[in-house]
Amino acid sequence: MGMLKEFKEFAMKGNLVDIAVAFVMGAAFNKVVTTFTGGVVSPLAGLIFQSDFNDLKYVITPGTLDESGNLTGEIAVLYGSFLTSLIDFIIVAFVMFMIIKGINKMKKKEEPAPAAPAGPTQEELLIQIRDLLKK
Repeated sequence: MGMLKEFKEFAMKGNLVDIAVAFVMGAAFNKVVTTFTGGVVSPLAGLIFQSDFNDLKYVITPGTLDESGNLTGEIAVLYGSFLTSLIDFIIVAFVMFMIIKGINKMKKKEEPAPAAPAGPTQEELLIQIRDLLKK
């Protein structure tokens, strides 16, 4: 029973729960970004290439159509889907950067500024210099 209690304490720590919530939100956000890229960015980029952006590929070995109309034996580099995934990654990374930057900015405001060390005043320094000159 000791191990179960220890696991419960570990699982209920604030940081672990926060990470779990962030993971679920990140997965949902990734779905939004993927939909945005596939439904908005890819068609607009497809206008440039005059084809569906996700279907862009470099065919190394052409395939053949069988009697059912399926393409078999084609070897191709699917650079369109790679570029779409790369755009997804850049969007997610940029948004995460902005979130972390905002969090860090809020943390800096919360922390009180350290007090400047109290040093001798100008008058005290002049008195010390005067006393040293008298010697």
